[in-house]
Amino acid sequence: MPTVSDIIPTRNDAPKLKTCLALLSQQSRPADEIIVVDNASSDDTSAICATAGVRRIPVDLPGIPATAAADFDAAAGEIIARLDTDSRPPQDWLEHVERILQASGPLTAVTGPADFYGGNLLVRWTGRYLFLEGYFTVVGFLMGHPPVFGSNFALRRGVWAAIRTIVVRDNADVHDDFDISYRLRPDMTVIYDPTLRVGVSARPFASWSSFRRRVAMSLVTFRVEFAHEPPLRRRLDRFRWGYWQRHQNGPHRDESPVEDR
Repeated sequence: MPTVSDIIPTRNDAPKLKTCLALLSQQSRPADEIIVVDNASSDDTSAICATAGVRRIPVDLPGIPATAAADFDAAAGEIIARLDTDSRPPQDWLEHVERILQASGPLTAVTGPADFYGGNLLVRWTGRYLFLEGYFTVVGFLMGHPPVFGSNFALRRGVWAAIRTIVVRDNADVHDDFDISYRLRPDMTVIYDPTLRVGVSARPFASWSSFRRRVAMSLVTFRVEFAHEPPLRRRLDRFRWGYWQRHQNGPHRDESPVEDR
């Protein structure tokens, strides 16, 4: 069996972190390690991690991208599973992740949707249809493959090893899950499994200010990613890779016409 690391970036979200860690302690397939990267929290995060017996790594660089990247860097597992502090994984979540990735190639990630909790019906509807379905549909079309969803995804260690030097770490206005998705190379696969579900708080859509914040971050993210690699060229690279895979009996990455960037 592969080893599995579960990582959680957090900042001043102790009550939800406590719930998330409690749910992880009840998994049918326990994680081999759980790492919480704490982005300068001033609440009870440290005490909660100590009580739960999980590894806590403090980071000072602001923003989720830096925090999440530090989490991935620290993980030792062959499979690295990512949740957010407000994620509520079902009891078989890690078992489900492991089963999918064990049956997949070494450069594979898996992601799934969320069931939003909290807020009123309109807030949950906004999260499900305007945000999440829009994210998977529009961003998936743009990328040519499903994007990973930061509150519910996992990847093989080789994926992170290949992209860790090119992900954004120093811009707190970038959506880290979009960034990870965009930096994936043509020989990497993202599996979208609609049955891989977790609960996620609807609080980002509970007020116009928080919703506007997400939209503003999305605009910054698009600008950063498109400057790194224009979307048309990215889609073309993936098309060329797929063509060679179909017609050259699965060429090795070094033999493909796609440059490593």
